[in-house]
Amino acid sequence: MRRPALYSSSRPAPAQQAPAAAQPAPDAAPSTPTPARKGRWRRAAASPAMLWAAIALLGALLATSVLLQPTQRRLTQKDINAAVLKTLETQVLPSEYAKAAENIRPAVVRVVSYIKKTRLKEDPAVKLGHGGAKPKPLGPAKATEPDAPPGDDLVEAGVGTGVVIVDKGIILTNLHVVSGADAVKVTFSDGLESSASITGVQPENDLAVLQAHKIPDDMIAATMRSTSDLAPGDKVIAVGFPFGIGPSVSGGVVSGLKRSFRSPEGKQEMNNLIQFDAAANPGNSGGPLVTMDGEVVGIVTAILNPTPARTFLGIGFAVPIENAASAAGLPPF
Repeated sequence: MRRPALYSSSRPAPAQQAPAAAQPAPDAAPSTPTPARKGRWRRAAASPAMLWAAIALLGALLATSVLLQPTQRRLTQKDINAAVLKTLETQVLPSEYAKAAENIRPAVVRVVSYIKKTRLKEDPAVKLGHGGAKPKPLGPAKATEPDAPPGDDLVEAGVGTGVVIVDKGIILTNLHVVSGADAVKVTFSDGLESSASITGVQPENDLAVLQAHKIPDDMIAATMRSTSDLAPGDKVIAVGFPFGIGPSVSGGVVSGLKRSFRSPEGKQEMNNLIQFDAAANPGNSGGPLVTMDGEVVGIVTAILNPTPARTFLGIGFAVPIENAASAAGLPPF
């Protein structure tokens, strides 16, 4: 019996299936998500509910962290008072008087008047000492040359105080400090000495205006303040050269306003004066009466002492700065 003919095929024969035992286990195959599974994850992530849930979770975590932090105790008035009291007990506060004195210091000058020896010989009535020179017709009192020191023919007649009110070297002082002088010398706070001329007077208020012939490069004038709001009890200092010593500072208060004073000789009466109790003595005349802000409210002009000693007993007088400024031709406040 003939066997049927065998023909070769142009297509390759299908590979033989590997035995079931040789195939990898389903668990060992990589779990690559199918496109359908990826789509499901994207839809889940884009779900508004999932987003809000994540936000809520983050908010809860933040609130928990804030609540777990220790809270800061609120300050009370009792705490503030205790802190202030502790500072006052442990810290030395600067004096009001010291600050006022430092503010006015650059503007305070020492004023010395001189008279000629020949006048002492010719007129026995002329005496040396504070305000002892016999008055003569007032005019420019100066040394032989504007910047020359007093010569051998001149002798010191008295010492007073002045205050610079314009930084060009214009100085206020008392008329009785320079009245009758043949020459006037001023010494500034930095030690510079200069001769000076009398450029104006106001006899009714015992005031004189000086012009220094030399001034410091960094001249600082005093600040003047209106007396319209000055009241009894306000703190003040008097700065000057009592008995030629200084500059010296004494503190007190305004003890009265609109006072009157008659000179011991009874020749002159001044009105509308500031009464104060800061110590003032011969040599303080012409110096500034200063507030705690370092501002000038008056020019010290007299002390009240009914005894021949003529020293301070507790009451001094100052010309209000409004009057003093007018003597220098400055406008009132």
